[in-house]
This record gives sequence, C-alpha cells and structure tokens, in this order.
Amino acid sequence: MGLTVKSTGLGAANTNLVIKKKSENDKVIAIAGNPNVGKSTLFNALTGMNQHTGNWPGKTVANAQGYCKTEKSSYVMVDIPGTYSLFAHSPEEEAARDFICFGKSRAVVVVCDAVCLERSLNLALQTLEITDNVIVCVNLLDEAKRKGINIDLEELSKRLGVPAVGTVARKKSSLTKLMSELDNMSEAENGKAFSVKYPEIIEKAVDIITPTLKREYCGLSDKWVALRLLENDREFLKSVEINSGETVLDMPETEKAVEKAREYLKNEGVYGERLGAMIASASVAASENICKGIVSRTKKGYAEADRKADKILTGKYSGFAVMLLLLLLIFWITVSGANYLSDFLSFLFAKLEKLLRFALLHLKTPNWLCGVLADGAYTVTSRVVSVMLPPMAIFFPLFTLLEDSGYLPRIAYNLDKPFKRCKSCGKQALTMWSGDFKVCDYSDFTVRD
Repeated sequence: MGLTVKSTGLGAANTNLVIKKKSENDKVIAIAGNPNVGKSTLFNALTGMNQHTGNWPGKTVANAQGYCKTEKSSYVMVDIPGTYSLFAHSPEEEAARDFICFGKSRAVVVVCDAVCLERSLNLALQTLEITDNVIVCVNLLDEAKRKGINIDLEELSKRLGVPAVGTVARKKSSLTKLMSELDNMSEAENGKAFSVKYPEIIEKAVDIITPTLKREYCGLSDKWVALRLLENDREFLKSVEINSGETVLDMPETEKAVEKAREYLKNEGVYGERLGAMIASASVAASENICKGIVSRTKKGYAEADRKADKILTGKYSGFAVMLLLLLLIFWITVSGANYLSDFLSFLFAKLEKLLRFALLHLKTPNWLCGVLADGAYTVTSRVVSVMLPPMAIFFPLFTLLEDSGYLPRIAYNLDKPFKRCKSCGKQALTMWSGDFKVCDYSDFTVRD
C-alpha cells in the first residue's frame, strides 16, 4: 500500500520538500485536488512517472515531484496530498495547505471532478484566496459524459476569473490545453480572480484585523491570514513563523484587533465550531452558485442508483450491518483461500526441493554446503513465501476492488463519528483494518510437507 513511517502520522505533515530543478528556469507547479479525482493519474501522464493512484490514508501523503516541458517552458510538477479543504484538520491537509501557501510554486493546478463539480470546486475557491495563479482542471470528463453531465468550461472560466480546462487524465491528448494555459500563465499575470463572500458579521470581523496586518507574510492575502487568526489556527500560525521568520501576533495592534474581532463575533453568537462551520459553508455555497447554469444534465435520475445504494451503505443502522458482513466476508475469503494457496505452494516447493537435493547430490556437494543451501536458504524462504504470499495476494486485490468501487470512503464516513470520540477520524479505520489483518490471519494457516 505504500504506507511508511515517513508518509503517515506526523511524518505526513513534513513539507520540507527539496525541489529538484534541472535548470534555474524550471517553474514549480503544484497539483492539488480531492481524493478520487485523478490527481495522481494526471501527474503520471504529465511527467511519465508511475505514482500509485490509491487514495487510502498515507497514499499521496509524501509530496512527489516529476519533470515535464513544452516548447516554451519546463516545469517541476509537485503532486501534493489529496485534500477536501485547506482548513486543515489532519496532517495530510496541513501538508497540502502549507505547500500551496509556502512552496513558492509558480501556479497551482486544482483538479476537480466533472461528475460532482460543485463539491470539488470548493478546494479551488479556497486556493484562490491564497493565490490568483490557479488553473482549474476539470477531470473525468468521460465519466461525466457517460452520465449525461455537460459543463460549460468557458463560462466557468469567466466566473472564476482563472483558466478552466477539461481533461481525461488517462488520455495524454486531452492535456494539450492544460499545458498551453500553463505556458500562458508563465508569460503574464492573471486578472482579478473570484473571491468568496462570507457572512456580513465575519467580513466585519476580518475588516477589524486586516488594517493591522502591515507585513506581507509569505505573499499570503491579508484576508486569508485574518480568517486563520479568527479561527485560532495554531498550526497555520506556526507554519507562517517557520517560513517567514516572523510571528503574526508579535505586533500589539494585531493582537488587540484579533481580540476585538473575536469579542465582536462572540457577542453575535459566533464562536468555536459555529465560526468554522460558517467559514466553510460560505465557500460551499459559493461553489454551488458558480455551478448554477454551468452544469447541465441530459439524463434524469442518473444518480438514483447511487442514492439508493448510499441509503443502505451509509444508513444509521444498515450501514454498520453491511460493513461488518462485508468485512467478515473479506476476512473469510482471505483466510480460507490462503490455506488452499498455501497448500499448493508448499506442495510445489517440496517438489522443487527434491530436485534441488538431487542436483546437489549429483554435483557431490559437501554436506555442510548442502545443509546451508537446501535446509537453510531454500527451506526457510519457501516456507515464508508459502505462508506470507497467499493472504497478501488475496486480501490486497479485494481491498483495491473496494477502493475502486467507492466503498472505502463510505466506511470512513460510517466510522467517523465513533472515531472522533477517540480523537481520530474515520479514515483511520482503513489502516486499522489492514493492520488487524496482518496481526490476526497467520495463525489459521497450515503448511503441510
């Protein structure tokens, strides 16, 4: 699965990525997007690399970089962790946010899902609050076409104030327009980009703080910094200090303004989780408004099957029942099937061992060397392979099928609430599941000589 100590937990938040340029003229481009929108597939198509495209926790956590060029420019493409929001609540989201804020990229390509543009456009709007150098890449157009969804990309570009291009990441021919827009962005600055309009009381609170932000913190907009101050985003403020060498609240007038703004919001009944919800919902509402008249559907009820499935798979009671039955089925298939494969491999290796001993005997190999090769190296290796390989060969393909079907995110959704009580999130269930498999399965395997 590609999970390592360096790509999970605290290691996931390590954004000290060393950009490897082939020349000083290479431009750094960040590729951002939600999980399951084809972000890594796009990265592979552009750079010719072979990044894994799974989206379970820890998969696209460590930033990856590759190289591509056009007739006009050359680029270092950086595939940052998949995230739904830049209002970071996990190490993966912090890594994505920090690279966009402090990675000094020339532009950010935000990959959106054409099938559900309203949802994935939310990340693009948050990115536009940080930088105007954004290209919105509407991917999976083939999936959208199959479901009868049409998107007016030209109108979308006008409303956002930045280029919007459509792609099918698996087809390199569809990426020409994207690379052309990157070249154009390298030559000239963009105009005024779309800005999210927050509720009036939040805008007033932001206006109290912004006049006191007299410094430019790593090129970030005053409005973005003010919003993070209102939410008391300590991790973000720490990142600003690390990357700019300055503390945002080291100026007395800024600290007083933040206290005044928070007091104003508190008097209006806006604080804590409600404040965060209002900030997040503003960009969600803006995404929906932008998509009105841009996204049209020729097939009615194209999502009815998905909705019916969700009622069962994520229902309050049925969701847990289906999940437990399915997981038990996966474990049963893995354990039972692995026994048969293990028996077969053991039988095969036993036959090969006889041939090996016959060959060593024919060559008049000394007893001590015969023991090292046959009894030691071969026997130990064959036993380990016959026991370890079968369960992995069954479990991980089944796990991948669940991921491709879209059921793993539903498992994470079902378990998010109980996991929050343990100060975690539903995504952690997926790594626990694979971890439990590794711990509990081998005792049932028998290897027969």
